[in-house]
Amino acid sequence: MKLHELKIGTFVAPVPLIQGGMSIRVSTADLAIPVAECGGIGTIGGSGLPVKELQADIRKAKEATDGIIAVNIMFAMKGFHELLIGSIEAGVDMIITGAGFSRDVFKIGKEHNVPIVSIVSSVNFARLAERLGAAAIVVEAAEAGGHLGTDVLLRDLFPDIRKAITKVPLIAAGGITTGAEMAEIMMGEYGADGVQIASRFVLSDECSVSQEFKETYLKAQQKDIINVESPVGMTGRAIRTKFVERMERGEDVSTEKCKFKCLKKCSYKYCINDRLMASCTGDVDNGLVFCGANAWKMDSILPVKEIFRQFVEDAEAAYQKPEARNQKTEDRHQKLGKRSETKTPEDR
Repeated sequence: MKLHELKIGTFVAPVPLIQGGMSIRVSTADLAIPVAECGGIGTIGGSGLPVKELQADIRKAKEATDGIIAVNIMFAMKGFHELLIGSIEAGVDMIITGAGFSRDVFKIGKEHNVPIVSIVSSVNFARLAERLGAAAIVVEAAEAGGHLGTDVLLRDLFPDIRKAITKVPLIAAGGITTGAEMAEIMMGEYGADGVQIASRFVLSDECSVSQEFKETYLKAQQKDIINVESPVGMTGRAIRTKFVERMERGEDVSTEKCKFKCLKKCSYKYCINDRLMASCTGDVDNGLVFCGANAWKMDSILPVKEIFRQFVEDAEAAYQKPEARNQKTEDRHQKLGKRSETKTPEDR
């Protein structure tokens, strides 16, 4: 069985895979282009960038590929509206947004005929996004990297949202590192229309972060991947670095002056823009390295084309095993039966 296409608005991705938009300057056009060329949706991380720089990166991507190029922008950014309009003016195909919720973004998307993809972590926000006009919804669970909106694991969170959302594509995100896992979450017991994967693409030849950043991923063990407090006001998942250890010891890591004024709400505990950029450019000791919960499982840097080949082949191979598929469906039905006996607070 072949993987099915992923249709969002008028755009059709031959491979139902969205590359996560990692900021700051982790997911750039250099990564989004080969992802789009492989048939997925290539995403530029737009949060924290000057508008002109983001527009230049979008134009670079659009000139290099006929594939689908998206931009991910956190609603928590103070310049969210400017980045949104700037992206549309530069010709981006779709906008992916999370870390907060905007009603206005759907009106803007409709006015400019640009699909809006909402990242959510609860049934209530998924329903709201569908009702307001989201072209697709990404369910981002506790295993995701960066800023987290829930502590519920993907396989526990996704089924309830799947039951609630019927009109638009529903995409699973958080901790997916192999094609077999991709197939599992897209099979009948979960029924995802696609997946969003970020951390695996950090360890690609085309990802433009420093070699030191990539080495931090390669050296990370499971115990090194922890939750940290972010000045955004949300928990974040990152790899323990010397900077993180300083925070754990209670040292003052705050900045003397806010240079960027990038967030609508900031605790000023430290400058997240500075710390993310430090790692991106090679100063990992003084930086923050976001990653997904299963980044420790990855042990190789590969071309994007090879990452796609492995995901597609392994996913399609998993589809060929009816005995495994039937067993998973039976297990899932049993879980759903138990869950229906006790409603969650959101269902009450």
